[in-house]
Order: sequence, then structure tokens, then C-alpha cells
Amino acid sequence: MRVSRETQWLLQEKHNGRFTVAAKKDIARLKAGEHIDYVIGFVDFLGCKIDLSLRPFIPRSETEYWVEKALRNLVPKRLGTKFLDLFAGSGCIGVAVLKHVPRAHVDFGEKNKRLLSQIRLNAKKNGIAKTRYRIIQTNIFSGMRGRYDYIFANPPYIAESRKNKVQPSVLKHEPRGALFAGKDGLKYIRQFLGLAKDCLNKSGVVYLEFDSFQKPAIEQYLKKDGYKSWQFFKDQYGKWRFVRFA
Repeated sequence: MRVSRETQWLLQEKHNGRFTVAAKKDIARLKAGEHIDYVIGFVDFLGCKIDLSLRPFIPRSETEYWVEKALRNLVPKRLGTKFLDLFAGSGCIGVAVLKHVPRAHVDFGEKNKRLLSQIRLNAKKNGIAKTRYRIIQTNIFSGMRGRYDYIFANPPYIAESRKNKVQPSVLKHEPRGALFAGKDGLKYIRQFLGLAKDCLNKSGVVYLEFDSFQKPAIEQYLKKDGYKSWQFFKDQYGKWRFVRFA
């Protein structure tokens, strides 16, 4: 029996290579267009096992790419560096920070109440001590106190006007609230940029993910909102993907 590469991966990762009854049900889910990461139930993100059982937005390789770059350029403080993972979703970014930066403390900020449990589960699965993080339900920065050395943000940023460019399986199976952000995709980014500087320590730095066509608009907002410096970067596919600013 010839099976697809995805089916082989599913069988190996989840079913020990065996065509069990459960495996056949999972194969049917794949054939119906469900993303393989949801069917398997987890994804690797910078060496962390990220559980997807509560169906958060699936972490993308583009996000993994810039987070790895950011972690390489950190200047951790001797007594602990404070991070905020905002729009946290599965918590993959903050969990990776906690896994790779021994002195880090992370606040996870997430609007969706259901995903607070997903973040907690992923911290536990990756052996993160409870004393090293907090999970906060927030709409961008609402109700949050304190300042951070680093803010990592991966907000919804797909423009409604570009909906036809999104894969049908993504539209069908992934949470719409984690995808779309108004006609131009900048609804949450605009709000974020207007507030982020008030949540930074004196030498604090922000990393923000965005869609490549949004670069000129984001640069104008950075100027308008009074940020002192910024630098844009491309992802592994040669597209503008994230900005570092202070």
C-alpha cells in the first residue's frame, strides 16, 4: 500500500508506524484537509514540544526563524531578564525563551481565555518552573502593569482584503481570530505600536512580526509614535517579516 509522505510522518510520529484503528481515523482527518500538526497533536518549535490539543494557531517556521535570531542577540541581565510574549497563542515563543534563556522570566499575554490553559500546558510539558512565568488574560496591554526588557509580539496581521491568498485548510481549521486584523491587517499592530513604548524598560527592545507588504506603513507608525530606532529583517524566504525597535 502506497502512502503519502504526510501519512508516513503521521504514522511514525503518533502511531509507531502501525495502521491501527486510531491511525486510520487520523488518516481520514488528513484526507479531509486538516493540518497534519493538529492531527499529530504537537509541533517542534526551537527544540520545544508545543502541544496543539486546544487548537491554537499553529506556530510557523517564519516565526521560529526570527525568534531564534532574536535569542542569539539577547543581552540577559545578571539578575533576570523580563520578557513579554504578547498575542501568545500556544505560548511557543515564551516557552522557547524560558527554555533557552536560563535567567529569563516571561509574562504570557493572551486574549483568548481557552488558550491560557494551552500556554500552561505547554510550559508544563517543557519542564518550566511555575516561578519563572505568569499567564495574563489581556487585550493587547489592557490591565497589565510593569515594564519589560524584551517584548516579542506575533499579532494577527492578515488583511481581510488578502483573504483569497490564504490556504483553504487554514481558513477552515485554524482560529480566525489569530489570522485576520481588519482590511489592511494592521488593526492590532497600530494599537500595539501606540502602547508598547510605555511598557518598555529604559533600554528595552521590541520584536514584531508582520506581513511583508505592511513594512512601509509600520515604518510610518514607528515614526509617528516616537520610537528612536528600528531595523527591519527578512525571513528565510526573502520576505520582510519582522522589525526590531526601541
